[in-house]
Amino acid sequence: MKIHRINAILLRYLYGTKRNVHRLGDLFYWPILELVVFGFISVYFQKLSGELNVMAFFLGALIFWSILNRSSQDITVSFLEDIWSDNLLNIFASPLTVAEFILATIVLGLIRILAVLGVMTVLAFLIYHFSIFGFGVYLALFLINLIIFGWAIGIYAMAMVLRFGRQAQFLAWSLAALIQPASAVFYPASVLPRFLQVMGKGLPSTYVFEGMRTVISTGSLDVKNLVIAFGLNIIYLVLAVLFFRWVYGIVRKRGLLAKLS
Repeated sequence: MKIHRINAILLRYLYGTKRNVHRLGDLFYWPILELVVFGFISVYFQKLSGELNVMAFFLGALIFWSILNRSSQDITVSFLEDIWSDNLLNIFASPLTVAEFILATIVLGLIRILAVLGVMTVLAFLIYHFSIFGFGVYLALFLINLIIFGWAIGIYAMAMVLRFGRQAQFLAWSLAALIQPASAVFYPASVLPRFLQVMGKGLPSTYVFEGMRTVISTGSLDVKNLVIAFGLNIIYLVLAVLFFRWVYGIVRKRGLLAKLS
């Protein structure tokens, strides 16, 4: 693994983002819009309830879900940009390895996530006087779990696009949404049907969002749930990378890279 090759891919995507107004708009438009809409809904419900901190429940869940969703999308959309610009074959014709390519997209996604998180944090505080730092030491643990899970989802979606071509590109935006109901983002897992509760126990995101609500309600958290989330994340991330390497081998053997470009 060579740092200069990872850096080259990273700079290529960063320069592309800087010069692409559409990409910059997409990066911030939807998170800000969702924050504004759900924020005012939270204010309304807060006035109705008067007891539970509904605003913290909704805004905390929204910000955390945006982080998971963006970490997934940024990896896959960066990959799609090379397909749209007919540049994918050029990248994989270079000495770049699969591990270097994945690591570069992960670093790029992390940079974009930090930018989105910063904007949402400032806006949530200025508009609604809500501070995400109220989660204290648990904040970093929540974010790390969600980002890693988003990476795993994004790598898996990227592999599917690599194998099935442009007709699978909808997975870049929809794959994370498929696990949202079972992740209990805006409601406790106990309200879900039994089969979704079982599914949710296999998702790291469920433990994070349930833990978020526990911290808001009681100020404490069962660390065991975070350990389970970390364990699941490691499994999902390793499997996603192995799956991508396996798919890449098939695609390269069958000459499908040329069709993508």
